[in-house]
Amino acid sequence: MIKATAPVNFWIQWQTAALDESLATARKVLRLPLLGQQIQHIRKGVTPSEVIYEEDRLQLLHYLGKEKPRHHTPVVFIYALVNRPYILDLKTGRSVVANFVERGFDTYLVDWGVPLAADRHLTLDAYINGYMANVIDYVCERTGAPQVNVLGYCMGGTMSAMFTALRPQRVKNLILLAAPIDFSTQDGLLNIWTRAENFDVDKFIDAFGNCPPEFLQAIFQLLRPVGNLIEKPINFYERMENDQFVMDFMTTESWINDNIPVPGEVYREFVKYLYQKNLLTQNQMPVGKHIVNLKRITCPVLNIMADADDLVPCSQGMPFTELVSSKDRTTLLLNGSGHIGLAIGGKAQKEIWPQACEWLAQRC
Repeated sequence: MIKATAPVNFWIQWQTAALDESLATARKVLRLPLLGQQIQHIRKGVTPSEVIYEEDRLQLLHYLGKEKPRHHTPVVFIYALVNRPYILDLKTGRSVVANFVERGFDTYLVDWGVPLAADRHLTLDAYINGYMANVIDYVCERTGAPQVNVLGYCMGGTMSAMFTALRPQRVKNLILLAAPIDFSTQDGLLNIWTRAENFDVDKFIDAFGNCPPEFLQAIFQLLRPVGNLIEKPINFYERMENDQFVMDFMTTESWINDNIPVPGEVYREFVKYLYQKNLLTQNQMPVGKHIVNLKRITCPVLNIMADADDLVPCSQGMPFTELVSSKDRTTLLLNGSGHIGLAIGGKAQKEIWPQACEWLAQRC
């Protein structure tokens, strides 16, 4: 009798497990229509703000704190030209912007807008000596401050370093967040893919005009193909009954998939002069009629990186502190986090941004 019941019990257990899995699958399928509704309610930026300056596609946001700013020198956030800048203010409790606003900084953010086909001829000179210079001059005029603090993220950090080297009198403190500076490293796939022998950027831009967002999205996905294309969907499926997880996931994914074109000439210059020739570290980077010399940066600098960043490896950002003339140089490294995690990760909110705000407060 004992031998006879064992197969029966196994069969019952298998049927029960199959039924439970079928019911779980049905519940997940029934939730799918609701996900579309949730996407429509995702906010793009959570800290109250007002647009105070506009130029072409660019808008300058000024964040409104509950109290009057305690620090006289304003902070201007400069994001990359690739994605939208609201990653810096993604959601409550995961906002870099909110950290500064709540600690009494007069905070601004540049939203570059979405370039049109007509913008394909815009160069780094147009952005750095044009738009950035105009924005920072406006903020200084508006606040009465002779200088600003600049925080640049990713490509925006590279551009912020160039701006500071070209106009050192305008920047009181410079913070770089996952900013690529030394493009000679072979730690990142982008550095390999964009080698001159692998990628003809001239033919690419001549054919497309602006760099298409679909191309950029595919490149970012392929930096971690297993994680992005296999593990992420599986993880979402397994946890899609968790409302908080779903909302966090969809909020992040809505930003990740919100790619925009990069003006063709900017992309051409970035690939040719930086990825292929590494001119910035050699103090030979041309920006219009000017040559960027990082040794002209003498203000305090804070260099923030993540050790698991597959887009901008630490070996690409770390050399910055040795290339400037600043005597006040600080590095913050977040362990176990990646490129996006520096902005929205819970660990970054606890470990990095309180330190960064305190560092800046002591120098304002």
